This record gives sequence, structure tokens and C-alpha cells, in this order.
Amino acid sequence: PLSQQYSIGSVPWNIEDKPRFSHRGILLDTSRHFHSVRTIKRFIDSLSYAKLNVFHWHIVDSQSFPLQLHTLPNLVKGAYTPEEIYTPEDVQAIVEYARARGVRVLPEFDTPGHAGSWCNGYPDVCPSPQCTQPLNPATNKTFDLIGTLITETKTLFPDEYFHLGGDEVNTACWTKSNSIAAWMKAKGYSTDDAYKYFVKVTHDLARSLGRKSVHWEEVFNHFGAGLEKDTIFQVWLSHATAAKIVAAGYQCILSNSDVWYLDHLGVSWEKFYSNDPLMGITDPDQQKLMLGGETCMWSETVDDSDIFNTIWPRAAAAAERLWSPSDVQDADLFKPRLEAFRCLLTRRGVGAAAVGNAQARSAPSGPGSCFDQ
Repeated sequence: PLSQQYSIGSVPWNIEDKPRFSHRGILLDTSRHFHSVRTIKRFIDSLSYAKLNVFHWHIVDSQSFPLQLHTLPNLVKGAYTPEEIYTPEDVQAIVEYARARGVRVLPEFDTPGHAGSWCNGYPDVCPSPQCTQPLNPATNKTFDLIGTLITETKTLFPDEYFHLGGDEVNTACWTKSNSIAAWMKAKGYSTDDAYKYFVKVTHDLARSLGRKSVHWEEVFNHFGAGLEKDTIFQVWLSHATAAKIVAAGYQCILSNSDVWYLDHLGVSWEKFYSNDPLMGITDPDQQKLMLGGETCMWSETVDDSDIFNTIWPRAAAAAERLWSPSDVQDADLFKPRLEAFRCLLTRRGVGAAAVGNAQARSAPSGPGSCFDQ
């Protein structure tokens, strides 16, 4: 009210602050459960409150393909329902909403595994109707489709990087397909050779279309130093792999699943807080290649009803680790800040869970102040 007076003492203030890592984000999976545009925008708001600057959008997966594309109109047949899709206009609105809040949107289209939903609209790119993934490496139709997808999504996602996945590829469907098995035999390929062929073709295709690639950790484990040095690898299996990636001269994003996977409800905020991306990396030049990290919100058990109390407040512990200097390590000193941030989120309409929960997203244990839950 105008009748009240406010004062700020000891002015002028000089505040110097900067992030320790440039890449500070959260992966959100919209395939296992669809998340509404309204929820995604609120999610982006919450990222900005925590000084996170990357929305890694894991848009599609085996379960559903909720993105409508003009040049590949049948892909959206892989959506759960016609009501659970993102139009190109939705995507453009989300990307602009994020940009205005200092958040990049990094799109991921995981291949060749995690792609069974593609077969609903384009069955020729899959091994068979009964065995749908990994995508078929033996036909150019697969790579033509991926090239068309990258070309159209360039108009939706301005980020120079494009996440091609590459993780958890079970090649059993390739050996069960007579045509793919014959193709591998003719080329003298093992299933592992065929996997490397697929990754290299799609990697080169993305580059030819003006996109640099991000891949999950398994791609590094197969290729070593065999890809261009502007490739980024995202670690999820083992924190120790990060040191090998930067030692090979590549940039790295940390998302080790034992700590920074938000769907692991029993992992405490203290563990999120202590997970340092530079653990085991002592060479200063190699440390510069560690871009930062992401917590990951896989959505098998998450939809619009419980997304925010699953992400928050634990992701805020990772956010401080990615922002603050390396000597800011005291969890006891951090806890009051985390409690205050949780209350800030709830006041802003983001339903963060209580800090003291043994299991993420469980209800407060009893009556009390927001600052003491």
C-alpha cells in the first residue's frame, strides 16, 4: 500500500554472482505420460526460479509419439489419444515462453531404441509389427524419415544441439527379422556393428542438417574418440564415465541415475546436493569440458497430478550444486535455504513436497509451518 514505507539499508549493494556450470537443467519425459502445455509452462517457470537454464524435452519414446509434424503427419498416430498431442504451434509457444525466462529447450528424439511408437504411422522403419524396435537400420526409409524429422524440428527448436539418444538398445529384433539379418550378413556386421552404423549415419545426418549431436553414455562406450569433438555425451549409467569422456576431449553432461533421477523417490535431497559433476576430474582443461548436469524426470509414474511434488524440492539441491562455488558444500547450512525455497515455490503455485520427506512427493507428516516440514 502507498501508505506504507519501505527502506533498504546499507546501499549501494554490489552483488557478484555467476554459475559454476553453464548447463543446468531438468529432463522432462512427455511420452510415458502426457503433460499439458499449461503444466510445461509452469515447469519452465519453476526452472527459472531455481536458476536452471535448460529444459531437456524427452518428447517421444516407445510408449507414445505426442508431437504433430506437418511433413510426417502419420507419426502422431503414435500418440495415446488425439487430445494428448503437441501441435507445432504449441511447441513454438513453449520454446518462446522458455526463451523469455532464460531457458533453452533441448529436444530429444531417442533412436534407434525407445522408438516403438514411430511404427504406428510408419511401419516400414521398424523390424516388424510384433518386434518394433530398434528402428530398422537396413532401409534408407528409416534415415529419410529421421532427416525429414530433423529438418522440420529445426523450425521449432532453434537450439544448435539435437539429442539423438542412443541408449538401451536391445538388438534382438534385428536378429529376428529375416531382412535385417540378411543385410547384416551381407555387410559382415554383428548386431553391435549395426548399432554403430545406425548411430554414425544419424549423427552425420544431423550434422549435415546443421545440428550438433548429444548422445547418451552408451554411444561413447561404443565409439570412444570416434566422433567429432563438438559432440556432447550425457552420462546416466556411471558417474565414473564422465572422467573418461572429458579425458577423451569431449564435453559432458552429468545425470547419473543412482542420484539425479527424480523418479527414484527414495533418494534424499542430501544425496542430490553432494553429487558433484567434477568428482574424479582434476585436470583444469578437462574440468572445462564438464558443462554441468541435469536431473531427470522420467514419467512412468508421473503426470500432471504429481509432477511438481516429485521434482521439487530435491531438484533445487542439484540446482545449487550446479550454480554455487565448489566450496559451498555444507548441507546443514543449505537446509534452511532449501526450506525457504520450497515455501517460495508453494507461494508461487508450484506444489513442492515437504523437505523432510523420506519419500519424495509424500504428504507433510503433520501440522506446522511451511518452513518446518
